[in-house]
Amino acid sequence: MAHRPGLSFRFTHAITRTPADSVANGLRAVDAGDPNAEAFRAEHGRYVTALQEAGLEVDVLPPLEDWPDSCFVEDPAFCLPEGAVLLRPGAVSREGESREIRAALERRFGKVAELPGAGHVDGGDVLLLDDVILIGLSARTDREGAEAFAGILAEWGYRARVCETPEGVLHFKTACSTLGEDVILATKVMADSGFFGKRKVVVVPDGEDYAANVIRVNDVVLVPEGYPETLAAIEAAGFRTVVLPTHEARKVDGGLSCLSLRFSPT
Repeated sequence: MAHRPGLSFRFTHAITRTPADSVANGLRAVDAGDPNAEAFRAEHGRYVTALQEAGLEVDVLPPLEDWPDSCFVEDPAFCLPEGAVLLRPGAVSREGESREIRAALERRFGKVAELPGAGHVDGGDVLLLDDVILIGLSARTDREGAEAFAGILAEWGYRARVCETPEGVLHFKTACSTLGEDVILATKVMADSGFFGKRKVVVVPDGEDYAANVIRVNDVVLVPEGYPETLAAIEAAGFRTVVLPTHEARKVDGGLSCLSLRFSPT
């Protein structure tokens, strides 16, 4: 895979989905209380606006009451300029989400592939960099799924590497993000993993691990509200930031990257 500058953060489009009332039944590793659907939708509206202000055309899909976690559209699919791949989330309660998002992907892409075999991959375990795609094994992504996904990526001309996500990390991208231009934001355990080679790593300060999940969108980095030391570290590394509330998403293990599929279709 040739180095493609900007592949990981230069986007023209995004797909999002409005949180449903049923989001209160969403998955969570730790019970921090149920999210309030109205408050979540208000936060989601600010998120969509931020994507638009960063230069993206945003498709906002309607809520799906039958699928409580369906606002986290990053998990059931993965997008590249050449096309999209329908993934197979690892939680049984999310198994229908890939089917539900297919039509939205087909409106934007001429090629929509399905993950072969019976393995599982959550998009939250897939970190797109400009020269490699990292796939983290987790409770939601197994080796069979990861290797099948890597096979599709190879057919499309991309290099993928399967990584052993450190113990205690829900999703690979729960603990790291790309800031673009060979700079990674990561928790200490991820920074020490060796996954990122010679890239510069900005380490998330102690007590702010949740803020490792940010997204670079064109010329700005979207950062969750309430993590001042991480915000300062990102800005000190030379990046312009926009702060957004994610208080409701966090109650169901959600972060900024989970809430959109970002891409530039050819």
